[in-house]
Amino acid sequence: MLNERVKDLKIRKSMTANELMKEFEDMGGFQSRELAIGTNILERMIRDNQCLRMLSFPACLLATGLRGVIREIVKRGWFDLIITTCGALDHDLARIWKPYYQGSFDMDDRELHRENIYRLGSVLIPHESYGKILEERLQPMLENIWKDRSEEKGISTSELAYEIGRRLEKEKRKEESILYWAFKKKVPVFIPGPTDGSVGSQLWMFYQLHKDFQLDLLMDEKQLSDLIWKAKRLGGLIIGGGISKHHLIWWAQFKEGLDYAVYLTTAQEWNGSLSGAKLKEAVSWGKIKEDAKKKTVQGDATVLLPLIVCALIDRL
Repeated sequence: MLNERVKDLKIRKSMTANELMKEFEDMGGFQSRELAIGTNILERMIRDNQCLRMLSFPACLLATGLRGVIREIVKRGWFDLIITTCGALDHDLARIWKPYYQGSFDMDDRELHRENIYRLGSVLIPHESYGKILEERLQPMLENIWKDRSEEKGISTSELAYEIGRRLEKEKRKEESILYWAFKKKVPVFIPGPTDGSVGSQLWMFYQLHKDFQLDLLMDEKQLSDLIWKAKRLGGLIIGGGISKHHLIWWAQFKEGLDYAVYLTTAQEWNGSLSGAKLKEAVSWGKIKEDAKKKTVQGDATVLLPLIVCALIDRL
């Protein structure tokens, strides 16, 4: 047990994120060391060409500037598929066409309501930057997708995400979009809860006049099944909990679990929630292998993920 001494962190001028991460390994710090170990696992996972590398995250992160970090991950081809929530499409698309603004957790929500401003944590979203603009832009896009698929009206969420990304080609700010880069890099985006968000509401509205337009979620499950069963090993970077986390680890159990797993979370496990569950709990379900390289890191992803990605860019 007494093999590695705690070493003081040495801060240097012009220190890189990767150099800082290396220092984190030896300082015996609480979450800093966990973060360094998690980064090492991700490096190993990304370098493993026989590993199916999966990324999951919730919608809220794309309302922040962390969208740019996740976009960079997709552009660099570090992951083979994405599992996320419907709201991730909402924010990724809305921010192509309208701005979001910086706010505060302590603002008066009654006043914001009267001023037609939504608050998402410390991010402010004017009404015209969300539902209205998504309706204006998505309804014609869905009409176009529906007409192009005249022979086959059923569509999976991954196909829908691909078709939306493809139709962003003429947008001035397309390169800011994760959906656009997922389309360019042929990274499928799966949305297991596709009606729980503004884009889902647009799908519902479109369905009112196009009853033969159908979401086929089982087509998504078939594609996920095919990808997982073809892979020699499985890995996942899981950012936040909820349905996106669960869908990733749920499918991994059918291939005896993840070989690599890193989980970034602020949730606590005492209430029994999936979001609060550490990765070691998933071992009991067979969703993560007993001998997997795994690490749960407690902390805000808007702080942790930029450090991870900066360090990995240096290494890779």
